[in-house]
Amino acid sequence: MDYLLHKSDTGILTFSINRVNKRNAVNYEVMSGLKRAIAQTRLDEEIKALVITGAGNHAFCSGGDLSEFHGLKTEEQAWEMLNRMGELLYEIATLPKPTIAWINGVAIGGGCEIAAACDFRISKKGVKMGFVQGNLAITTGWGGASLLYERILPSHAMRLLMTADLYDVEELYQMKFIDHFINGDGSEIDHYLHSITTKNVHVIKAYKQSLLNKWNISNLHEKMMKEIRSCAILWAKEEHHEAVDRFLNKK
Repeated sequence: MDYLLHKSDTGILTFSINRVNKRNAVNYEVMSGLKRAIAQTRLDEEIKALVITGAGNHAFCSGGDLSEFHGLKTEEQAWEMLNRMGELLYEIATLPKPTIAWINGVAIGGGCEIAAACDFRISKKGVKMGFVQGNLAITTGWGGASLLYERILPSHAMRLLMTADLYDVEELYQMKFIDHFINGDGSEIDHYLHSITTKNVHVIKAYKQSLLNKWNISNLHEKMMKEIRSCAILWAKEEHHEAVDRFLNKK
């Protein structure tokens, strides 16, 4: 199975992308799993937080699976896939409970977009991350730029997006993209979340709702959809297909 779900006794639901041989790249089965995890988090009152991570020790998520999605050539074909994942990231961002990205390995492209959708980002020390979409002649395709601008200072967000470089955890911590980093294997996550998960679920939901009220979530959704449409237009251009061909052939 391309994803794993585990509910702890402390009320944490963990969703793991389980595609180690693909550096935990997202495919349609992973999207279906995310939808299931979101629904379970929303409906189960015993769940107080959703953690998203990657299986293994080397990759959190390397974005969309280019070998699977490279067959999408037209704007509308790209839009169908990008919009499907973008809606999921919007749901993650607006869940009534806190969401945490446990970045236990490299996070590339769409992997960083998933992290930007979460309320908290906890990373393993030594990990590299980057919004590298610009190197493939496209922009963030799942609404990640709109989410990033909500999380950190615009000047920092523009730097991450426009350079399309990889950055160290320490530098991302200074930019406030990473909230906390650890040396361990993730067993500290429960301890980090303990002060949250011991609270009444209705208290947790009320504070999350305060954030959503601040955002004006209908406007956030509109911004994400416009962003996704812009990426779909670029996706259909020859420059993008040529860049992906070079990337796949290099591998």
